[in-house]
Order: sequence, then structure tokens, then C-alpha cells
Amino acid sequence: MTREAADRLLARVRAELDLDPAALAMLAPLPEVPLPARLDVSALAAASVAAASVAAWSTDAAPGSIRLDGARIATAFQSERVARFDGEAPHVWSPLSGFRRARDGWVRTHGNYPHHARALRRVLVVDDDADDSAIGAAVARWSAAELADAVTREGGMCVAVAGEDPRADDELRRHPLIDVARLGESEGSGTGTVDADRPLAGARVLDLTRVIAGPVATRTLALLGADVLRIDPPAPAELGWQHLDSGPGKRSALLDLRSAGDAARFDELLAGADAIVLGYRPASLERLGLDPATLAARHPGLVVGQLAAWGFGGTTGERGGFDSLVQASSGIALIEGTPDAPGALPAQALDHATGYLLAAAMITLMRRRSVDGGSWLARMSLRRTAAELLGLPRRVRAGAVGLDDATRESHAVTLSGSAGEQRIAAPAVASPRGALEWPSAPHAWGSDPPSWAA
Repeated sequence: MTREAADRLLARVRAELDLDPAALAMLAPLPEVPLPARLDVSALAAASVAAASVAAWSTDAAPGSIRLDGARIATAFQSERVARFDGEAPHVWSPLSGFRRARDGWVRTHGNYPHHARALRRVLVVDDDADDSAIGAAVARWSAAELADAVTREGGMCVAVAGEDPRADDELRRHPLIDVARLGESEGSGTGTVDADRPLAGARVLDLTRVIAGPVATRTLALLGADVLRIDPPAPAELGWQHLDSGPGKRSALLDLRSAGDAARFDELLAGADAIVLGYRPASLERLGLDPATLAARHPGLVVGQLAAWGFGGTTGERGGFDSLVQASSGIALIEGTPDAPGALPAQALDHATGYLLAAAMITLMRRRSVDGGSWLARMSLRRTAAELLGLPRRVRAGAVGLDDATRESHAVTLSGSAGEQRIAAPAVASPRGALEWPSAPHAWGSDPPSWAA
């Protein structure tokens, strides 16, 4: 890690969130995070976790009192490598997810969700039991761009692997990494927690996100004391291991917001919420009356977080995507690859970093709302985070290695709850008092009532 890169990123976040300039003094020197790559993933990881840690605690903490652990951060960013559920390691990647050679280049596909896998098979005209060679042969008949377009139109996930575009990245970096806006007016609550260990105690947060970035953000809010209730539609189901990996401290309920009864119940939850985090496509949210402007008008004082893969506005805002696809499309895959094939970062770093940075924004805006009032919005996209990573200084160091298995395992914890025994990564965020621990084990998907905790 280049300390200068991490400091520069932290300075940007501090300015965008309008944090007290003294806040960063709480941080001890940032540790090296063993996530070796050609791009400075270590700086991105350290700075994003540091931002969430600094945002959580009062600036009257002693200088240098927040000490982050680089191995703990790396383990959290690579959480799937330590995850065990009832003793079983998860199957993280579907056979339909990965790099494939097309007729004129490479594509990256994502078939972890069954409906995305079905769309990809329809386009490729392969059976459910097609083996790797049959899938590869089907992909090779297409040009990369044509296959990506066809799969996307069919409702699947596929991008052409592209080279870095410095001009596009420069343009993205002219815009905020964390885009903060005041949506409306409301009176400040004048209340704040007095719990030194749980600075968000008493806050209520609705979690309408999936996969990694959004759940990492809300998991962090739960770690800090918030009552976080995740709401999912009954279908499609979330991937079981993915939900548990990002679910400690939270509860999980199912509501079909297209149903009048469930929509009314959700409105009751919203009336009692301090914040909501959104990860669904803008058009879907607008149809349900859950776009940020409508939410703020109906519920003055609400803090809204919103995530997207590629950005906001127009057709870009409606494109679905995942960390692996953004890496492939933005040039990261070719930078991290070899002359023979594209490669990937040592973690889903765009997802995790975006999650911690959004958590920092939500913490800051909830505190601002209590003092100054107002309804607030914080927006982030994986593509914008990718541009930030691509803009950091690069330094290739020979012989750099990641965590060994024993060290990684030492930064995992075993929790038991209604979903059985789960081994997951320990929290990366730290406090002036030291390391933090998850407040409770993850709950099984959809196993809780749609209500706030007593």
C-alpha cells in the first residue's frame, strides 16, 4: 500500500462528507492490507474501512486511538474464503460465471443467480447439464460485444472485457465518489446515543439491497448498534451463503411490495425508520414509490443510501451488474491479467470498499440529520469506485503475497443462531476501544417478522 494513496482517498471522503478535519487524527497509521495486486487494492481497502471507523466515533477520542488490523481487513474483503455454514464451505461461483474467450476477445459472464444462468443458457443454446467445453464452444461462436448485448437483452449478465479508458475515468473522477444531496427539510431530532460502544443504538435502518456492497454497508450499521431489518421479495431467493456471510447483526423478512397488504406493512416500517439503503434498479423503485425523492417527500427526515453498478441516470442507471463485471468492463481485468488471459483483483474489492464508504456516509448523514435536520441522500456506484482505484498510484512489488490460510482463519469467528453454526470473517471496523465483535449471528433468509425490534 502507498500511504499517500490511502491518505488522498481519505481526504476526499472527509471533504465529500464534510467531516470535522480533526476526525482523521483519531486514526493510527494505516496498516498494510495483504491484498496484493497491480492496482493499490490495499490502499482502497484500508481507506474505506478507516472512513467507516472514523465516521462512527466522536472526534474527542484520543489521537491515534483507532488502530486498524490489516490482516483483519483482508480477511473481511475475502470473507468467502473463511465462510463455513454448518461446517460446509460455500460454492461461491457458478460454472457459468467467469472469463470465456469469444471470437474476437473475452467476455465475463455471471451466472450465480439461477435466473441469470437460465438467460445465458438460452442465448448460448446449451442444456442445463452442458459441460465446460460445450459452454466454451458456444461462447466462441460469438463476438464479445454481440454476446454481451444478446445476454443483457435476455435478462442475463455478461460484459465484453475491455481495456482501461483513462479519459472516461478522469471524467468520472471529476464527480464525487460519494454523492451527497439534501432532499428536503425537517426539524433536527436533537437526540443522539450516549452508548460509547454502540454509536448507532436506537437507529432503525431498512435494508433493500442484495449481493455484497449494500449488505456490507448495512452489516456495518448493525455492528454499530442500529436495528437493521432487511426486506426481500419472496422471489428470487437470495443465495443462502451470501445472505449469511453479510448478515450478522441484522434480521431478515420477506414482503411482496406489489401486494397491497405487504405494501401497507412496509409503509408502517418506513414511518418508523431513520434510514433506508436501496440497491434495486431506479425504475423498479419508482414503480413502487421508493425512489429517493418520493421517500423524502413522504417521510421528511429520512436518510437514503442508494447503490448502483454502473451509475445513475438513463439507461446506465438501469443496467444490472456485479463487481466482477465492472472489473472486466473498466479495464481492471486486463491490468490484473496475463498476456494469455484476463485476471481479477484478489477480492471483490469494489463491492466491499463501496459498502464501507456508504456506511460512512449513512453514519454521517444520520448524525447530521439529528443536529441540523433535513432529508439526505448518499449515492455510490461500483463503476465510480473502480475509477477511484484506477486513479491511485500503481506500484508493482515483486514477491508480494496475500494472507496464508492460518492467518486468515485467525480472523474469523464462529457464531450460532437460528440458521445453524456459521463461521464468518470478524469485523474490519474498529473503535477507539479496540476491535469490535458482531452483535448476533446471521438469521436465515426471510425468517423474521416484518417489524422493528422491541
